[in-house]
Amino acid sequence: MARLAGKVAVVTGASKGIGAAIAERFGQEGASVVVHYASDKKGAEKVVAAIEKSGGKAVAVQGDLSKPDEVTKVFGQANSAFGRVDVLVNNAGVYEFRPVDQVDPTHFHKLFDLNVLGLLLATQEAVKQMNGGGGSVINISSVVGETAVANGSVYSATKAAVDAITQSLAQELGGRGIRVNSLQPGVTATEGFYSMGESKAFTELALSRTPLGRLGQATDIAGAALFLASEDSGWVTGAEILVNGGLRA
Repeated sequence: MARLAGKVAVVTGASKGIGAAIAERFGQEGASVVVHYASDKKGAEKVVAAIEKSGGKAVAVQGDLSKPDEVTKVFGQANSAFGRVDVLVNNAGVYEFRPVDQVDPTHFHKLFDLNVLGLLLATQEAVKQMNGGGGSVINISSVVGETAVANGSVYSATKAAVDAITQSLAQELGGRGIRVNSLQPGVTATEGFYSMGESKAFTELALSRTPLGRLGQATDIAGAALFLASEDSGWVTGAEILVNGGLRA
């Protein structure tokens, strides 16, 4: 039996990369999926088509999650499409590194307004639609939340905040049957990774510190997300799960 049969999942930032892989895996496992995107409509529609091809149900919904009114719109459309939310994957985020002498308010707010505030606003709306029936919130964090890297002060800070929020909301929402967990991917071969201009030297360094000897794939993260979305993890909340092949800084 499909592990998410009858469930409704909202996956933010799902037009490509990790979000797309999660949305497609959830669809394959029986969930009705809201494929959220900010600007890549074509990518989101491609994900919807892949889910429908596998026999699932999906709809693409656009919105800027750093803006409260657009978050409300996204979840209003999700409700119109499927009537409720059982699972929320907070994957949408900005991935941008800068040395400290180039950090400015624009850079700071670009990252925090989406990676942190947007996550909170999306969770707020999803919890309203869970209507006392319990649910699962899965926050996509990063290994850099705990092991910060050079030039990543703001990005790493947003991911540390995501982990703190995970812990707090797990305590706050547990009484309502809502589980809140985070996944901490390591170096993952996605469009975002390659858009940062990854170098051969950086890749070789990451591989040398990864016991499993390869870069992560978006499908690796999707498998872990499926576990947290399903009843297999019914006794798991407040967890921060490394999905990084054993990578050590």
